[in-house]
Amino acid sequence: MLKHLFKLIWNKKRQNFLLMTEILVSFMVIFAVFSLLVNYYMNYRKPMGFEYDRVWSVEYRPGVSFKTKDSLVVFYDNLRNKLNGMPEIEGITFVSDNSPFTANTRQSNVDYKKQHARSVNWYDADSGYPNTMKVKVLEGRWFGKQDDAATVKPVVINQQLRNELFGAGKALGERIGEEQRFRVVGVVNDIKDKGDFSSPGNGMYQRLDTSNLGWVNKLLVRVSAKADPAFESRLYRAMSNSFKNSNIDINHLTAKLEDINKQTLIPMIILLIVAGFLIINVALGLFGVLWYNINSRRSEIGLRRAIGATGKNVSAQLVTESVILATISLVIGSFFAAQFPLLNVFDLQSGVYVTAILLSVVFIYLLILACSLYPGKQAAAIYPAIALHEE
Repeated sequence: MLKHLFKLIWNKKRQNFLLMTEILVSFMVIFAVFSLLVNYYMNYRKPMGFEYDRVWSVEYRPGVSFKTKDSLVVFYDNLRNKLNGMPEIEGITFVSDNSPFTANTRQSNVDYKKQHARSVNWYDADSGYPNTMKVKVLEGRWFGKQDDAATVKPVVINQQLRNELFGAGKALGERIGEEQRFRVVGVVNDIKDKGDFSSPGNGMYQRLDTSNLGWVNKLLVRVSAKADPAFESRLYRAMSNSFKNSNIDINHLTAKLEDINKQTLIPMIILLIVAGFLIINVALGLFGVLWYNINSRRSEIGLRRAIGATGKNVSAQLVTESVILATISLVIGSFFAAQFPLLNVFDLQSGVYVTAILLSVVFIYLLILACSLYPGKQAAAIYPAIALHEE
């Protein structure tokens, strides 16, 4: 039976080649869509890694010149004490521009002996970061006063970077980076600082000190449940009094999360729309080809019915031919799709590609069956006497 079907397919190789090409292109587009969808879903299931519900982001321009480093430290210490005196504030931390739920990024590579970590996110933060963001310290400690006299700059890394650089080995006290100028003093849990659908990525936190404190223009404030718009107004005035002639912008992280999630989903929605039009075109094309095959093969179908083939046999033949054509296209498409994890095209985990391939194969088969069942049913309804009489 299969040998006979392959012979029929080969006899119409030009027409079938166009159909297989259409299925192949559809498979690759569906594979790309499923790869991103599976990646988004897997990232969504991961915990955020910190609490953002009652955290506000306060942006400002320093607008203050400091003659000495000591005056810089005193200014920010006074500001911190002033804000901590407000009963609605539960925690304060000064951070760099690439704070949670912003589009700003700062990345570099980090080496440890023969290990090489790419695209490591670098963050600047002070001693109040864990309390404000509710980040868990898994190993070692966070920055503190004991680091004031450190000859090697202390850093805290996240769990993912720890696993990539040290594996199951010791991380605390090890020196990393160019010329080994950083010493690991702690390890924290991974956080998704670019939204629900982002991957935590590698992260490394540097301590804010006199070398970079003057460039800081943002702080994060954890407020109590009783914080209201009146308190936000008082916080604005307090910041305005400290930074003269500076624009103060206060945003809630919950609102910033919604914005960055929308920015992440827009490309996916566009891709889904394009893929949807492609799938509709493929379905209509496949349906039309099968319908044309039935009309052009009425004599063949009538002869088969005349020599004893049942309507179910005729319908099964047409559906099986479509499945064989789809299988040939899917084998070729799966070969190309398997190169994506090897070449690291989208920089995703291998499991994402495998799941996407399986889902794409199932989707194409369902599409083929949906488009071939009705034409097959129509073919089964052809009476042999009428088909042969027409011929």
